[in-house]
Amino acid sequence: MKEHIDPSNLPKHIAVIMDGNGRWAKRQGAARVFGHRNAIKAVREVTEGCAELGVKYLTLYAFSTENWNRPKYEVDALMTLLVHTIRGEIKTLMDNNVRLTTIGNTESLPTDCQRELAEAMRETQSNNGLTLVLALSYSGRWDILEAARQLAAEVRDGKLTPDQIDETVFSHHLATDGMPEPELMIRTSGEMRISNFMLWQLAYAEFYMPEVLWPDFRKNHLYEAILNYQQRERRFGKTSEQLVK
Repeated sequence: MKEHIDPSNLPKHIAVIMDGNGRWAKRQGAARVFGHRNAIKAVREVTEGCAELGVKYLTLYAFSTENWNRPKYEVDALMTLLVHTIRGEIKTLMDNNVRLTTIGNTESLPTDCQRELAEAMRETQSNNGLTLVLALSYSGRWDILEAARQLAAEVRDGKLTPDQIDETVFSHHLATDGMPEPELMIRTSGEMRISNFMLWQLAYAEFYMPEVLWPDFRKNHLYEAILNYQQRERRFGKTSEQLVK
């Protein structure tokens, strides 16, 4: 399947909502946390797959602002898992020339999580292949509100006038400043919603929502998503005829 992918038409940025861990665990008769543990293989596969193909950015929706409302034991287990996973995956990141970064309100994470993230970002900062973006304590509305607050402060301080605020200026104040907008968004488990993820940035992304649950997601599923993307006509509000011209 990989050989059918057109390397000249790869999405520069793929965003993923990793959904279905809880349902996967339930089918195994286990606790939800078991599903989160088994999701690490999927993370490794999709990261390696993107790095091998030459995709420049991969954003994984790892923990939303709403996830803090889950039962405390699940949140605690997720945070512990996050620390161990980051520590254990640094070698994989280095081997694949992957640079790690984050978006979101990471200051709200436990101190040990912040420390491990900072260490992993420091160790991988010179890698220049794929940039793996972990969206942690992130939500689209949080991102837009933060940008609005920054812009309001700049107007208040006389650094900016309201008339100067356009899409480009607004984009520069988002957590994803400096990254291309996602061209392909994958949400596993067949759910048909974007769950407060990258609301501004996904304006023209192609959506792909396979039935597979996230812990079962492998490189072939990634290839299927990219092939599906490559078969679509991306019009950005124009007609097919305008694109031909």
